[in-house]
Amino acid sequence: MRFEPHDYQRHAIDRLLRNQEQALLLDVGLGKTVIALTAIQDLLQLGQVRKVLIVAPLRVARQVWTDEAGKWDHLRGLTVSRVLGTAQERLAALGRDADLYVVNRENVVWLVRHFRREWPFDMVVLDELSSFKSPSAKRFRALRAVRPYIRRVVGLTATPASNGLLDLWSQVYLLDRGQRFGGYSGYRSLYFAQDWSGEWRPRPGAEQRIYGRLADLCVSMRAEDWLKMPERTKRQIDVALPDEAYAEYERFERELLIDEADITASSAGVLAGKLMQFANGAVYDDRGGVHEFHDAKLDALEELVEEANGNPLLVFYAYRHDAARIVRRIPWARVLDDEDSIRDWNAGRVPLLLAHPASAGHGLNLQDGGHQMAWFGLTWSLELYQQAIGRLWRQGQRHPVVVHHLVARGTIDEDVMRVLSRKAKRQDALLDAVRYRARRVKQDAREVG
Repeated sequence: MRFEPHDYQRHAIDRLLRNQEQALLLDVGLGKTVIALTAIQDLLQLGQVRKVLIVAPLRVARQVWTDEAGKWDHLRGLTVSRVLGTAQERLAALGRDADLYVVNRENVVWLVRHFRREWPFDMVVLDELSSFKSPSAKRFRALRAVRPYIRRVVGLTATPASNGLLDLWSQVYLLDRGQRFGGYSGYRSLYFAQDWSGEWRPRPGAEQRIYGRLADLCVSMRAEDWLKMPERTKRQIDVALPDEAYAEYERFERELLIDEADITASSAGVLAGKLMQFANGAVYDDRGGVHEFHDAKLDALEELVEEANGNPLLVFYAYRHDAARIVRRIPWARVLDDEDSIRDWNAGRVPLLLAHPASAGHGLNLQDGGHQMAWFGLTWSLELYQQAIGRLWRQGQRHPVVVHHLVARGTIDEDVMRVLSRKAKRQDALLDAVRYRARRVKQDAREVG
């Protein structure tokens, strides 16, 4: 296929050629991969880089970079070696002569330990830069150790700060080695302050100051500004739990949330997860057993499949028991678990594809297989939510996209929808929502008493 770059793609390629440190904060569907590959090929031909490493989510590392290199006429000469699989397979891949080597992010620590000071890659592309948002994560510390040996670093992501501005520090550090923000403690104390609950929140004007420091380092573009995107419709389907199940939900909620004072940022995620599981119909116990309470969402999904009238449907689930229960109810549903399932979906051979947003949320092109998706189990993560929708609502989609949300009425699902509609940051929004529900539970208990 002939590559005829848009103006914004030419600009992004030029930035990668001119700058040794660059982040492309490009919206889903703007072609980050082909932009990066085009720049890599030019840099190799100019002799400015010798050996390139791509770090990507596993599914993206397995398929996307190789597929994109083979898709475009001008990239056919690039050779790609996938550093995946067992340790023996990874070592064999490293031993092959190639232009670029693709490794999944889970093996970054192994890769750094393997080479140590003999690090051979003079250019590193971090596909989904936001995967390195934690300064305490092993993968960040590993790359930080070899950063002095890397001449060029490129970060690719659509959502660099989906959970808050604190996440930016480690991502920026891997690009500029602390030139703009210094150390983590200094960055945090300069731009953030602790509130009454101990949470770090941005100081007034911090966002503008932070982004101002990043203006020369980042190219940021939204799809709506550059492409003619297909129409997108969001639809909320309210699901009423059976009376007995809803009474059980309320009892379950009271037991979990009765003591608001003990709810911290970490415990809020656990509590919210339990309530969201119940809203979906089943809950894990402490030993991993599954307890089923209702089939309300399964009934609603079955009606939605019938309503789709043969149109393929991409369904996002939140928990393994969600997928298991859906397959039990609709046996011809297929779980996205390998490259064959992706190809079959895009070829129109899968009428109902089940995917988890954490595994299908980044980099996969699914727009050829359908234009309708449904959220069986919701997510608090704005990043995962936006990336998942971008699997269908992206460049190349030929039909209007419909996003259905199955929302259990009167449950925490409604709070999740409010958070997503406000595009709030996950941790603060989750904590506030759970504490709000706890206060309501206590108030109801007092009124009953």
